[in-house]
Amino acid sequence: MKEHKRMQRFYLIVGHVGRLELLVPQGARLVQLRIKDEPEAEVRRQVARARDFCAVHGAQLVVNDHWQIALDLNCTFVHLGQEDMAQADFAALNRAGVRYGLSTHDDAELDRALSHDPAYVALGPVYPTLLKKMTWGPQGLDRVSRWKQRAGKTPLVAIGGLTPERPPGVFAAGADSAAVVTDIQQAPDPEARCRLLATACA
Repeated sequence: MKEHKRMQRFYLIVGHVGRLELLVPQGARLVQLRIKDEPEAEVRRQVARARDFCAVHGAQLVVNDHWQIALDLNCTFVHLGQEDMAQADFAALNRAGVRYGLSTHDDAELDRALSHDPAYVALGPVYPTLLKKMTWGPQGLDRVSRWKQRAGKTPLVAIGGLTPERPPGVFAAGADSAAVVTDIQQAPDPEARCRLLATACA
């Protein structure tokens, strides 16, 4: 059983390294780079750039999905969805000392995720989200509390529909970290919004 490190309470998720470079200086110390629908060479370019930028700024980079690229580029943290878990080489990640967070949406997925002794499990969407069409409806704060009871010492990340007003509620329900995507992505001033959310999660 691994010893779980304390999670940063504010977890920023961005879709491009340029956005990461804009927002990490605004108070994000834990940031996931979630690149979709790009050729492998572009993913590698962005991950390498994000890795170096985060190292300079004292932030923890989490690479979404692309675990093999993360291994190749000596990144230390990946996030895997349920579909990605089926293809991921957990033994190789463990050998390399790469931590991993895993997405969960129902009890069976939580059991499966916890069996891998992850660095954290994520539950979502906690609130309605506009980011993508979801198979699951809003999970709600009661589910957050139940997930934390079942996860025990494994940190719990709440994701989905989080705005500056909502982090206190998810933390009170038991979440260790609040992941934010759309609220910052769609803000007229993303930098100011990022600072506001970092403060709300402090």
